Amino acid sequence: MTRKHWIYAFIGIAVLLAIFAWAFAPRPVEVETGTAQLGRFEAGVEEDGKTRLRDNYVVSAPLAGLLTRITLKEGDRVEAGANVAMIRPAYAPLQDERTLREQQARLAMTRAQVDRVNARVEAAQVALRRARNDLARSETLAGQGFVAASRLESERLAALAAQKELDAAIAERAIAGHEVEQARAALMAVRNPTSVSERGLAVRAPVAGRVLRVVQASEAVVPFGTPLLELGDLSTLEVVAELLTADALQAQPGSPVVITRWGGAPLAGRVRRVEPAAFTKISALGVEEQRVRVLIDIASPPDAWRALGVGYRVNVRIVTLARDRVLTIPVSAVFPIPQGNQQGRGMAVYVVDGDRARLTPVELGARNDAQAWVRSGLAEGARVIIYPDAQVADGVRVKVRSTAPAR
Repeated sequence: MTRKHWIYAFIGIAVLLAIFAWAFAPRPVEVETGTAQLGRFEAGVEEDGKTRLRDNYVVSAPLAGLLTRITLKEGDRVEAGANVAMIRPAYAPLQDERTLREQQARLAMTRAQVDRVNARVEAAQVALRRARNDLARSETLAGQGFVAASRLESERLAALAAQKELDAAIAERAIAGHEVEQARAALMAVRNPTSVSERGLAVRAPVAGRVLRVVQASEAVVPFGTPLLELGDLSTLEVVAELLTADALQAQPGSPVVITRWGGAPLAGRVRRVEPAAFTKISALGVEEQRVRVLIDIASPPDAWRALGVGYRVNVRIVTLARDRVLTIPVSAVFPIPQGNQQGRGMAVYVVDGDRARLTPVELGARNDAQAWVRSGLAEGARVIIYPDAQVADGVRVKVRSTAPAR
């Protein structure tokens, strides 16, 4: 081969070596980054909740009778003391000719009994007058010595017995008069039942509020204590959430709450009470959980949640920790320090230093589902790698593909 051919061969080999070196040379790992910045950090407990009324009133029948149809509908507003239902007497007898004749006969019988008692009263009055006359005559003769003392005592007892007989007859006449009135009322009810049933008892609302549910809307004969309708004041709406016992320990009375996912703008709330007794609930996976009810007051103005009703499903986030002007980073950038690393144990992040990734231990104050509060180990403005994959390591070249927006 000539010298020229050797030169061409050497150049070709050099080009091939350069191509192989470029092809197999390590390339920088593409990463996404976030920025460490000062801001507000909040940590809390998030759970589903449900709205309910603090006070719910069930209006029931105060006595047994015929309930007229309730015209109120769900959502109607009523004032305290307003008539919400009417209960009238219910009459069992059938309105037929036999019943009418029986009541007429009963009235005639009671009137005849009154006449008989009146005659007895008159006879008792005559007997009392005779006994008193005999007693007066015996007393006069006894004063002259013509009547024995025993005879005088017998006349006095006879007068007393006649007085008692008259008293009994007068009492019987009063009883007979009441029976006549009772028979007359029963006859009136059979002849014209509608006129009698117009009188009834008005059932009144105990409080001002809205009708939540009409239990018995149709006219019917109801027994004592039958629920008729439910009333409530929507201004006393509250939220109840069932938290795990471990989370409920962080939800102290007075803790601020953010209420979302109800169909409107987020609402402000505040924990009013954490019930002292827990209960067992089976989760969707069949696991037994100990939960506690947490009662939350809605602190936003009523106009902001006017459309919210009773039994609505909402989401609550109870703020258990809040700090202003602290250093925060995306929580996806934080990971445990790998075992065997000389940095020790704890949490760390990868910081972008030029075109290299540097493993940096950090001390965390707290974290939530989006952010991590960094106490020490980072400076404001540092770029950290989020979701680092297995290729990222300390000192590896990286190329920033995109930067996550700050939250």
